[in-house]
Amino acid sequence: MAHRAGSADLPLHGGRVPKWLGDRMTRLGTVITQAIVHEYGRDELLRRLAHPFWFQSFGAVMGMDWHSSGITTSVLGALKRGLTPLSGGRYSLWGALLAWP
Repeated sequence: MAHRAGSADLPLHGGRVPKWLGDRMTRLGTVITQAIVHEYGRDELLRRLAHPFWFQSFGAVMGMDWHSSGITTSVLGALKRGLTPLSGGRYSLWGALLAWP
């Protein structure tokens, strides 16, 4: 097993994600999520979202600063905006994921 040592400086950030970035994150996150579900299934998507390193990387790919304190809120908000319409607007984010074919 690898020995881990070191530290990271993860500052808290104030404010909101700019609209242009939120829109980009919504579009990109939706397409990536659809691709993962199509190729590997819904259970694999949920497994990946639950993995902290994968989730942090996913947020960075979507456009968030890798060490931003708002990455969880921003990523989940973008997925909610992108995936809820795909469920016909009937479900919350997690309901949309669970009900999605």
